[in-house]
Amino acid sequence: MQNAKIFREKLKSDTVCFGTGSNPGGDALLTEFLAHGTDIDFLWIDMEHPAITIETVDNLIMATRNSDVAALVRVAWTNPVLVKPVLDAGADAIIFPQIQTVEDAKLAVSSCLYPPDGIRGIGPGRAALYSQSGKGPDFCKEANETIIIILQIEHIDAVNDIESILAVPGITSIVFGPNDLAGSMGYPGQPRHPDALKAVDTVLDKAKQAGIPVGTSIPAEIDLIKEWAERGVSWIEAGIPLEIITKRVQKMSDALKDR
Repeated sequence: MQNAKIFREKLKSDTVCFGTGSNPGGDALLTEFLAHGTDIDFLWIDMEHPAITIETVDNLIMATRNSDVAALVRVAWTNPVLVKPVLDAGADAIIFPQIQTVEDAKLAVSSCLYPPDGIRGIGPGRAALYSQSGKGPDFCKEANETIIIILQIEHIDAVNDIESILAVPGITSIVFGPNDLAGSMGYPGQPRHPDALKAVDTVLDKAKQAGIPVGTSIPAEIDLIKEWAERGVSWIEAGIPLEIITKRVQKMSDALKDR
């Protein structure tokens, strides 16, 4: 829970937090290198799109330990059955994709919290460092206060009902999914369509009024990172290591060819 506490404090500051995603197949060594060899604030571990197992997620979370890097895990859906083992593996945050309604938001929050605040089952394992106190009231209370719950706003229905969604107790942050948001508005593959960017600005304004920090997930492009920082987001996930390495290698190759 220590890394979750650190990330929570960063979200309260004026600093824009930065992180990257895990590679599609998962790579514990690369994750460990990023967590200990760079000054990123978090690692986004994606279980929604890649063919990645809970065992791999387990190893990736372990690779972030003894660092200050928070492990943010995006599950495949708002389903308590999918959420529970990820929490018990020690994830610092759960990212819920495709939040569209207040009911979606309430279920997401409930999935992450122990009773009476939620419906999370007790059996935390690594999350409690395998201590018997992990089944006691003090741990449950601290876990409820510490876990980071992030809702992904990537559908126009969520934008249209954003004030009600932001009012759901227990939400730590929201994050944009620019591509899916544009697609839900009839602009697939056009995340920079003026209407999509207008929807983003609407959500940013409402989140600021509600005191909820906002993040975004974007390609690894410096200009795009700067643009989103200027828009007022609190944290940015940019690319995955394979994408970043490929772009860097291509730049070196181009420099050699253009000499």
